[in-house]
Amino acid sequence: MRNLPYKYKTTVVVSALFVLLTGCKLLKTPEQLPTLKPMPEAYPVAQKEGNSADIHWRNYFSDTTLTALIDTALQNNIDVRIAFQRIEMGRAQVEQAKGLTLPFVSGGGSTGQRRFGKYTMDGIGNYDTNFSDNISENQRIPEYLPDFTVGLQSSWEIDIWGKLRTRKEAALARYLSTVEGRNFVLTNLVADIALLYYELLAFENELDLIRETITLQNNELSIIQIQKDAGRANELAVKQFEAQVLNSKSIEVEVSQRIVEIENRINFLLGRYPQPIRRNKSRFTTPLPGLVRAGVPAELLKNRPDVKQAEYELTATKANVFIAKAAFYPSLNVTGVLGLQSFRPEFLITPQSIAYNIIGGLTAPLFNKSALKAELKTARAAQVEALYNYQRSMLNGYFEVYNQLVLINNLEKLHALKTSEADVLTKSIQTASELFSTGRATYLEVILNRKNALQSRIELIDVRKRQYYSLIHLYRSLGGGWK
Repeated sequence: MRNLPYKYKTTVVVSALFVLLTGCKLLKTPEQLPTLKPMPEAYPVAQKEGNSADIHWRNYFSDTTLTALIDTALQNNIDVRIAFQRIEMGRAQVEQAKGLTLPFVSGGGSTGQRRFGKYTMDGIGNYDTNFSDNISENQRIPEYLPDFTVGLQSSWEIDIWGKLRTRKEAALARYLSTVEGRNFVLTNLVADIALLYYELLAFENELDLIRETITLQNNELSIIQIQKDAGRANELAVKQFEAQVLNSKSIEVEVSQRIVEIENRINFLLGRYPQPIRRNKSRFTTPLPGLVRAGVPAELLKNRPDVKQAEYELTATKANVFIAKAAFYPSLNVTGVLGLQSFRPEFLITPQSIAYNIIGGLTAPLFNKSALKAELKTARAAQVEALYNYQRSMLNGYFEVYNQLVLINNLEKLHALKTSEADVLTKSIQTASELFSTGRATYLEVILNRKNALQSRIELIDVRKRQYYSLIHLYRSLGGGWK
């Protein structure tokens, strides 16, 4: 710079001061972000006291067979293991960002040989030096110049603006985000296994019902066959009853296939190959929990892992904006070398061979800062995107809880109605059979009544399954299952 004309020196100094001042102003400028919509203070259809998400999943699910399956899944599930590895990567990134604030020191050695041309500054200078009276014979520079070096090299960027410290904060936020991502996987895993388990119990009960119906239908087929032989019924009635039995058997096959598929889905979540799933199908008819507590919507912010994950991502993007701003600042770098250097190996390990240097440099972008501006724009857009994702996760969580609360109330009413319907149709089977035996009802009425009764009882099982589903979905929506 000392060789530049005065006016260029002035331009460079003024430009450096301009960068420094505009950079400081840039850091202090607050970000104009969209305003978050506050969550409602309460759910319209739930009590404020207590929160079911605070209940450990072992206590929320009372079936010991189910809890044993969940325990196995938590140990062996592949998604859980992947989530743990992501946590390890996040922890390593925090350590990496922490290391950026410290000096880098490396050791090494080198050896080589040079020969300067005789008609060069180095060649002539070395030649003249050899005739100096100030050097000994051992210090004369050979024509073929060896070079032996061993020592330490260091570089350190002094974090005068907090850029590196902010990078560590961003890495820490993303690490915490991976932890919440793991919790989100655990929440979904616990819920998915519970949903599949109760679906399996529902199909088991449905299979028992169908087999019971097939037995009764076979008895009715035998009766109608006897009546045909006695001349009280015709072949058409026999075929209708046979078709009814065949239809029920086809349903039995379909349900058996669904049971196998659900078992395999559970085995997959448990990280093992196909094998029978232990279950207690009698637990399907046990009473449901009497009271479900949803608490207040604000508790979703501390219970739902996806909401907390989105919050940490927002924190990380905010730090990235600061880092992008700090890129406009001057950077202060200090480099140094300390070691031994000699062109004669026998003199390498001597005090006279000690060599060192230390350099401090301040660099700042002056012209063509379009890449830095683009990075800043990208960081700001990512921050706004993270803010919208955070808003969406809160909104989604609220609606999930609200929908399940309404569904629980409606399914309770629907179950009472379906229970009454199934009772009426089940009792009417005996009535239809008695009327048919006395000739006051046709065989078609008997078949239709039996079909309606079977369909009604299957629908009742489905409603009970949906009740279990709604309780499990509510537990997941509140953020339970990962603690």
